[in-house]
Amino acid sequence: MAHDHHHDEHGSTPGHGHGHGHGHGHGHGHGHGTGHDHTDLDWAEMAPLLEAQAELYTPLYRQAMSWLARDVTDPGLVVDVGSGPGVVTCLFADVFPGARVVAADGAGPLLERARDRAARLGVGDRFGTLTGDLPGALGELEYPADLMWASQSLHHLGDQRAALAALGGHLAPGGTLAILEGGLPARFLPRDIGFGRPGLQARIHAVEEDFFAEMRASLPGSVPETEDWPALLTAAGLKHTGTRSFLLDLPAPVSDAARDYAASSLSRLRERVGDGLDAVDRETLDRLLDPGDEGSVHRRQDVFVLVAHTVYTAARPV
Repeated sequence: MAHDHHHDEHGSTPGHGHGHGHGHGHGHGHGHGTGHDHTDLDWAEMAPLLEAQAELYTPLYRQAMSWLARDVTDPGLVVDVGSGPGVVTCLFADVFPGARVVAADGAGPLLERARDRAARLGVGDRFGTLTGDLPGALGELEYPADLMWASQSLHHLGDQRAALAALGGHLAPGGTLAILEGGLPARFLPRDIGFGRPGLQARIHAVEEDFFAEMRASLPGSVPETEDWPALLTAAGLKHTGTRSFLLDLPAPVSDAARDYAASSLSRLRERVGDGLDAVDRETLDRLLDPGDEGSVHRRQDVFVLVAHTVYTAARPV
């Protein structure tokens, strides 16, 4: 998925945020497609990429869940809002063995994968799915959630403040809403890679920021908002209870899975924001993506994965 944001390497639509593990601090890198329009995306085809990214980010998610578990004890219902193929939902089922978990998403093919994964992992008896545009589809929940997780899905909704209030309305009294938004964008390469102009990734991220701003502005009902998440959670009638960032630190030399993730993330960025780069940077990026080039991410030994994701928690008053 990772679930990429800001910008989205997951071209999720409003209401379809599949947001786990974007390579960008805003959830880019998710691999949800190459654009922000999900209508032409083949989710069944995208699913393996989304799953691979979420699996790679599992150490980061486990850290976040351990932190959540200090305040959330023995939840009865955990809802993953914008779950994608359910990798993270299944992690919640593992971390909270007494909980029923629900994967909610707008893409049916991804939820089918989520159900298959849950069955394979032996948690299918307490695993449910909810298909439809979010947050509206949550109205079909049978009872309020004790823990609701929304990873890089809110930024796909035009009115984020209203969306937070809607999510909070599906919490049990004392229940916790945890949102993963922001952090630091993924880095895969040294500042100077030996060819091209040093600082390529920083310039790519600057272009991504502009694309993300355009994506947000073009959403239906888009409302400009200062991204002060504790203040937004408070405005939604919740009590902000914590903020913490979690690191995924995979130093060089990386595994084949991490290398594949770096290559696929850069490839999606080339497709999505390449036109915003100058000719020299485009040429450099093309070399990095050419498996036949000794300097490519497929062959060089200095590739790494370093990213930080920030989680904000808030509780519904009792």
